[in-house]
Amino acid sequence: MFNLNKKELKNRTTLRRDVVKRSFQYNFGEQDQVDLISYSGLEENTTYLQMGDKYVRTLFVSGYPYVGSTGWLNMLINFNHNIDISYHIEQVDPIHALPKLNRKITELESTKRTMLKAGKVIGSEITDPLESAMELKDKIQRGQEKLFQVSIYMAITANSLAELNKVTTLLETVMSTRLFYIKTATFQQLEGLQSSLPRGENLLAQKRNLDSSSAALTFPFVSSELVQESGILYGINKSNNSLVIVDRFSLNNANSIVFAQSGSGKSYTAKVEILRQLMQGTKVIVIDPEREYKQLTYSVNGTYIKLSAKSKEKINPFDFATTVKNGDELAEHTQDLTEIISLMVGGLNADEKAAVDKAILQTYKQFGWLLNPTYTPKKKRDSRGRKPKEKAYPLLKDFYKTLKQMKQKTLCNKLEKFIKGSLFAVFDSPTNIKLDNRLVVFDIKDLNESLRQIMMMVVANFVSAQVKESPQKRILIIDEGWMLLQHEESARFVAGLTRRARKYYLGVTIISQQANDFLTQDYGRAIASQSALRVLMKQDTTTIKKVATEFNLSEYEQHFLLTCDRGEALLIADQNHVAVKVVASEKEHPLLTTDPKEIYL
Repeated sequence: MFNLNKKELKNRTTLRRDVVKRSFQYNFGEQDQVDLISYSGLEENTTYLQMGDKYVRTLFVSGYPYVGSTGWLNMLINFNHNIDISYHIEQVDPIHALPKLNRKITELESTKRTMLKAGKVIGSEITDPLESAMELKDKIQRGQEKLFQVSIYMAITANSLAELNKVTTLLETVMSTRLFYIKTATFQQLEGLQSSLPRGENLLAQKRNLDSSSAALTFPFVSSELVQESGILYGINKSNNSLVIVDRFSLNNANSIVFAQSGSGKSYTAKVEILRQLMQGTKVIVIDPEREYKQLTYSVNGTYIKLSAKSKEKINPFDFATTVKNGDELAEHTQDLTEIISLMVGGLNADEKAAVDKAILQTYKQFGWLLNPTYTPKKKRDSRGRKPKEKAYPLLKDFYKTLKQMKQKTLCNKLEKFIKGSLFAVFDSPTNIKLDNRLVVFDIKDLNESLRQIMMMVVANFVSAQVKESPQKRILIIDEGWMLLQHEESARFVAGLTRRARKYYLGVTIISQQANDFLTQDYGRAIASQSALRVLMKQDTTTIKKVATEFNLSEYEQHFLLTCDRGEALLIADQNHVAVKVVASEKEHPLLTTDPKEIYL
């Protein structure tokens, strides 16, 4: 319980009659709980209230645009300052609405006739409201529309009067860009504050008549939130400072794309996700063309593999899932291998594709693999007739020999540099690596750019084969994914990989700074459409139109992507759109950053 201090009741010159400064007494040395959550005092001024050390100003919408559109109040909902928005809507009984409409129509028609007799020009200030009133009257009589009285109030809170004035000016400017006009509740700040509280009381009573269609356009009057209990933390919601927590494996598929300008923080965002996915037991595999994940890999005791002509680690493109229960895996692998061979030789025509397909199957047959659903692969014996522990796979040179036997001289000449030439050691060796660690990073920076595309496909194909053999929760991250869209073979391969990944509990993440490369190609759009999670970071004017069209972005979202800071993104999970600030803890940040200023200074 609390009692009013009588001394304070005598000193109320700046207070309204119904508002009194309260002083709480303490019983037995214990502080009253109400005092803990109450402000120390309230002072009313003409255009603002001072509540303790805070300044509050209430404003209301006084003018609306002539034509409403979907999301016409988004700029108010997403206003990034300390503001409370109160929305009151009351239905008007048609019995009372129609007489008022008739009287308004009569007044406007009388004014119009008077102006015509006087020879004056009838402007839109007369014709527009007259047409609107007559149309609304007709729709109400037919039951097509209802009439509502709508009030919208905004209570701004600031730490100083100067800050309060600054935010007020900014809000007026933002609202006026959409032809909304707002006014300060002069001499009615107390009523305005009480109308903004969650009590459903419209004491300020600044109402505007809207039909049901216009009133409906103001919904939903809430900011987007995205919280999934089983997910990981991606960052802070820019609209309301809530947490953005997403479980990509609970979406329609676990695939993801990240589009951003260079230096916007796309790789940093990917590394934040990697750390948090590892904590949930997800295995992560990364194809790293720029050596950006090395520090992170060593920090979590991951496996770091450098693939180059001189490296000891090798991947045999002819490896595939060993647990073959039918011929589907071999047939599917043959198609993927054909795309890799096509990229190696610079493209294949229809006849050459048929020859390569036949040569691949014949090569596997020589090693005991048959395209037969009931066949169990044979194991080669050594010189003493003993079976080896591992199943044998052909190498690129074995395929080359098969092509020679088939007298495919042109293809042999194109492949010769990988068998006998300068690149003989890159793809023509048995696989000697495993994906048994929780984080495996393939570093391909030491390869020249033409070989990087081929190696990306080889690694992705190898990962796909291992995933099929032992499906478990995994993510494959392909950085600088735009490289794979430079040739039709690699683009088609990645599109197929993203389409099949869901069947094997795999999520594929494609990171690229070239959004237009994806969205202007059929395979690129297919990859984007097969990704339920989209992370869009800063864009420029050359890419924003394509991005906005592909992902159906609002004007606010387009503006956000053009002006957002480093580390900020628009996150789209299925149909949810949320502006997010990607954050890392103080201990995470040194493991993730590649900023030269932080590394070398």
